[in-house]
Amino acid sequence: MKLSYKSGGNFEPCPEYTGRAVCVDVTPLQHQQSQYGDRQVFKLVFEVEEKREDGTPFCVWSRPYTPSLNEKANLRKDLRKWMGRDLNAQELQEFDTESLLGKPAFVIVTHSEGNNGETYANIDAILPHKEMHGSPLQPSGKYVRKKDREDKQSSSENGKGAAYRSAEKVKDSDTGESAGRVDWMTTEVHVGKHAGVQLGDLDADAVEALLKHWMPAYTQLEKPKAADKRLASALEQAKEALAEATTEETPY
Repeated sequence: MKLSYKSGGNFEPCPEYTGRAVCVDVTPLQHQQSQYGDRQVFKLVFEVEEKREDGTPFCVWSRPYTPSLNEKANLRKDLRKWMGRDLNAQELQEFDTESLLGKPAFVIVTHSEGNNGETYANIDAILPHKEMHGSPLQPSGKYVRKKDREDKQSSSENGKGAAYRSAEKVKDSDTGESAGRVDWMTTEVHVGKHAGVQLGDLDADAVEALLKHWMPAYTQLEKPKAADKRLASALEQAKEALAEATTEETPY
């Protein structure tokens, strides 16, 4: 897709990993609902050196990105880290995400546990591939892009262009994650008047109140509990979502 800037189940997640990677997919835009509004998002997919028992490389999915090149947008931030520089004027005028396919990277992958007990692989950092890392990792050729799988599925269902399934009811077959609600939204608040409520069900004012009043207290804890760590991590992601919701998300 071209952007411009104008002023789970049986899924086996990628192991925790630090090393070479290569971008093998830019997923199609997908509807996502949150209390901060409806939006279209996509993800980047990277192959890493770690392999499954059948010899195929593990893949890891980025966080969801809105199709925006605003300086506060997560995509712009991660591209800046990955490229080791900010986008130039020409790239800001028109940036084709397809140009990222086959681009090498150095990634840091960690695990987190969702409220459903499932383990999720998260990309903590996408960094430039450097000479010290060895030769750039090349795509294995075994990964099939999601758009190609969706096109094949659509053409095989009664000869019709099958409609996309409801985002709120489907799990992504690649990541095992809910397509309609990202993991931080399912984190349960265990403090204050909203205890027992999922973070994604709070309005923006309630989230900002937790960020303002609870987060400073959390940072002073010598031995935070696991629930505290989960909530703190989720609040950081909610903070980014709030910030991104306030920026102009220019359609591609």
